[in-house]
Amino acid sequence: MKAVLYICHGSRVKEGRNQAVEFVSKCKEDLSYPIQETCFLELSKPNIYEGIITCMEQGAKEIVVVPVLLLAATHAKKDIPNEVERISREFPWITFHIGRPLGVHDKLISVIEERVIEMGVPLQKDATALLVGRGSSDPDTISDLDQIAKRILEKMPFQKVSVCYLAAAKPTFDEGIKQAQLGSNSQVFVIPYLLFTGILMKEMERKISRLEKGGPDFNLCHYLGYHDLVTEVLKERVVEAFETRVTV
Repeated sequence: MKAVLYICHGSRVKEGRNQAVEFVSKCKEDLSYPIQETCFLELSKPNIYEGIITCMEQGAKEIVVVPVLLLAATHAKKDIPNEVERISREFPWITFHIGRPLGVHDKLISVIEERVIEMGVPLQKDATALLVGRGSSDPDTISDLDQIAKRILEKMPFQKVSVCYLAAAKPTFDEGIKQAQLGSNSQVFVIPYLLFTGILMKEMERKISRLEKGGPDFNLCHYLGYHDLVTEVLKERVVEAFETRVTV
């Protein structure tokens, strides 16, 4: 019997965990696989091992693991495959496949556009954007965020789209904000490239609320969140994983 195990990042913030569970539940409704379970990489329960056990208890013989993550950084490329490989040695009669994270996708760019528009703030001619990634030492993550920034610039009338990171990469969020303050533009739209709320989102909110007046007008957009287009991308990744079947 086939099973899908969705692996979310996890969060110390209960609201973030609940958002992830609700988001995946929406995806499950539209897919016909007999067993579909949700687990977390860290900070929340159940963990990956517990998620796999739950699938097995329902009769799963073939499990597709799908990272509910935005980009192919260390978690998707190393942490999850290593953990699944370790567990597979304990249960050699189970076949495991690993899918791709959401990745760079035009539908996600459309969600970003909607997040900017829903701010209800008319874009000035000199408006710029600051795209904020979670951050990673993986060069593919840097490359992906740069590509996303270029697509935003192609789709929306920003004068410039800069990139910064909340951890593990440069420039940092603080550096990105400081650079934006030094510009001559009157508007900065801060775009969090995050799936759900959590400690990082709340820290961004706190820092922006404390910015001194007199510089450009900073507008913090909503994170990607629980959106139909994001759900569609996740469903694509599930179907793709069953078709390609990259076996551990």
